[in-house]
Amino acid sequence: MQAVYPSVEKVTASHLGRDAYLYVRQSSLRQVAEHGESTQRQYALRERALALGWPTERIHVIDCDLGKSGASAQDREGFQKLVAEVGLGHAGLVMGLEVSRLARNSSDWHRLLEICALTATLILDEDGLYDPAHFNDRLLLGLKGTMSEAELHFLKARMRGGALNKARRGALKMRLPTGFLYDEKDHVILDPDRQVQTSIRCFFATFLRTGSATATVKDFRRQGLLFPRRIHKGLHKGELHWSDLTHTRALTCLHNPRYAGAFFYGRTRTVRRPDGRYSSCSLAREEWFALLPDAHEGYISWEQFEANERRLRDNANGYGYDRHKRPPREGPALLQGLVICGRCGHRMSVRYHARRKRLVPDYTCMRDGIEHGRPFCQIVPGAAIDDAIARMLLSLMSTTSVEVALAVQDELLARSEEADCLRLQEVERTRYESDLARRRLMNVDPAHRLVADALEADWNAKLRTLEEAQRTYEQHRQNDALLVDEALRSELLALATDLPRLWRRPETSDRERKRMVRLMIEDVTLVRNGHITLQVRLRGGAVKQLDLPRPARTWEVHQTPAEVVREVDRLLEDHLEADIAEILNSRGLTSGHGLPWSRSIIHNIRRQYKLKSRFERLRARGMLTIEEMADRLNVHHMTVKAWNRHGLLIAYPYSAKNECLYEPPGPDAPRKMQGKRLIGRTPAQPRVSTT
Repeated sequence: MQAVYPSVEKVTASHLGRDAYLYVRQSSLRQVAEHGESTQRQYALRERALALGWPTERIHVIDCDLGKSGASAQDREGFQKLVAEVGLGHAGLVMGLEVSRLARNSSDWHRLLEICALTATLILDEDGLYDPAHFNDRLLLGLKGTMSEAELHFLKARMRGGALNKARRGALKMRLPTGFLYDEKDHVILDPDRQVQTSIRCFFATFLRTGSATATVKDFRRQGLLFPRRIHKGLHKGELHWSDLTHTRALTCLHNPRYAGAFFYGRTRTVRRPDGRYSSCSLAREEWFALLPDAHEGYISWEQFEANERRLRDNANGYGYDRHKRPPREGPALLQGLVICGRCGHRMSVRYHARRKRLVPDYTCMRDGIEHGRPFCQIVPGAAIDDAIARMLLSLMSTTSVEVALAVQDELLARSEEADCLRLQEVERTRYESDLARRRLMNVDPAHRLVADALEADWNAKLRTLEEAQRTYEQHRQNDALLVDEALRSELLALATDLPRLWRRPETSDRERKRMVRLMIEDVTLVRNGHITLQVRLRGGAVKQLDLPRPARTWEVHQTPAEVVREVDRLLEDHLEADIAEILNSRGLTSGHGLPWSRSIIHNIRRQYKLKSRFERLRARGMLTIEEMADRLNVHHMTVKAWNRHGLLIAYPYSAKNECLYEPPGPDAPRKMQGKRLIGRTPAQPRVSTT
């Protein structure tokens, strides 16, 4: 059939003096590979440009957008280059097989038409030659662009309608999480790999036991367990990869209804942002397009999945307006996350402060104070509250302590056996990979050294992996044997009869104590007035009330006992402050802060309790200062000191600087020296008093 070329009346010398551009595009790489005829038809438009008079060297082909959608000019480098060339006036002709090849978006298409009209550029497609500067041609091109965009909408609607119809009945084939596969009839089945199934079941059992995604990850890491992951892209697509469990992967598995045997669709919504990119947002379960429980076999029940979702919501720190109870964390606060303010109803938080080198909790209600700039609702010291709760729980658990101990022992045994099974399967898998590498090496021609060397290196690597897996397996097996041996069982049964000692053991962590509390207590309502009232709501609905006295203030806790103050007051009559400190230390007494006595502590107590000083007590007994004594004896004060050193005067020290007060001189007091003789008595012994 003879080709029909478009009219050349619209082509002028001005057009021929510029270049011709052929734009080639396919919507996907699959179309490029399978629909080659369409690509050839687009390249054949070069013959049209030659027939219109453009030389070969002036015809440029832009085909760098093969495999990209025409729904937007975003990320289409070829289309942006074409628009730039047209805008610069370098193009006299723009060619495309049809409007949909150039653009399927009306805004992009009309922008190109506007630029072509301004630069007098012609547009050529399979149907004809158009001049956007002419009204009729531009009207026709605009209609074609609108139809192209509508066609894209119809194609998407048709495809999405089929997908939604399948999703409505749970037949839509989607990517499955690790642990599931499609059979030959596209039915969802559990992964036939027993190690994969055991690992996933162990994961959900660990979360059920620990109650926290982070604790589950730590438990897997502590036991050396790996978690499966199937690769969906790249050269290793479809292969199973074993790696450490991460927190993100744990949350993904816990939030996936597929593991409960449910089919779901429409959990997220994709929206287009102003910059042309797309973002996804999660929807509430009520807004999902489809949710079909019991669609296939799962690893957990739907009821357990719902319980896991509730637990994860409770674990969220900032969930909702009020802070709901959180999983047990580090720290000695026994009621962390369980205390409710009895005044405003908000959940109380925990603040710690150090007292005698140990952390002491305070339960604080401060949400309303922070929100409105008011004083905090109430702050209650938590040490006495925790002690009272511990005593109450110990009394409640004393009757069933033996049964609890046996249940804990059975759980430890089951956990060790389950972990041992997983590690043994890991050893079997690595042994199989090692045998497979050995068989590959045995089947290769030994003379082909390039291949043989690579296979030998791979075999050696597999052998090292096998050796490491076996060593890890033996180490954990020995640890598990120590965990469940008869000696430990006997010790646990002995401890069960003495639950208070088990509770206070240093090996029992604060987090474990909090978990034990949460097994029995739902929440605690706290009110502080003249005393502290605790409304303890137990699991099952029972309520117990505890009344505690007002906690001692800090200064009351560190206050020096009254009998010690009285003893200091008595000792000040005859002793210096440093001597009093030595006397109290020799008696084994300590200060209010638990520190040994010192002169400064005695001095502070004397000032705080307004006790008379040693100086005041001696003055009250009529003692004289050194100046007064010098006046009485009519001598210099240095002479008084010298006579004191020689025992001629009776002196009483009143300070650490050996400052003294003197007894009034009697009739036998010393006199001034006449010549070389001292008038008065000559002492036979020193007369300085140290009392």
